[in-house]
Amino acid sequence: MNKALFLDRDGVINVEKDYLYKIKDFEFIDGIFDLCRYYQKLGFIIVVITNQSGIARDYYTQSDFEVLTSWMLDEFLKKNILISKVYYCPHHPEISGECSCRKPKSGMLLDAKIDLDIDLTKSIIIGDKESDIEAGLSAGLQFTYLFDESKSISVSKANKIISNFKDIYDANS
Repeated sequence: MNKALFLDRDGVINVEKDYLYKIKDFEFIDGIFDLCRYYQKLGFIIVVITNQSGIARDYYTQSDFEVLTSWMLDEFLKKNILISKVYYCPHHPEISGECSCRKPKSGMLLDAKIDLDIDLTKSIIIGDKESDIEAGLSAGLQFTYLFDESKSISVSKANKIISNFKDIYDANS
């Protein structure tokens, strides 16, 4: 079985911007490529899990999301980093009704477990919201990191709150 590094997109891979769907507005967070290389060398596969309610809200289309995602994956490949798969929830509870994929539910992680033969107990999730951490915990992940560049969060269910990706290397040294 594989071990995975699960990454939220907005706020972890890229700078959080409301309902981001344009390549020109996409800004990678400092250190994300080094983080992914670090875990790739340790034998982790990399999986993105992201809520994208902007699709349900008609702020952008699924096609817009797919174009941006394809570009993002190519940017990672240029850095010799393979993202195994991107899972996304296009729903919003008030518009689409309840679903099993929208974080804090663990549907995307459980789908990845099956699709990519992942051992969730040996996997890691990095998110910037408590809903990311809750999804990981409910799926059985043992290692959870809450990424908070602003250092404004002091309480979380996460194993560790980090403000810099290098904090993870230090935690694992």
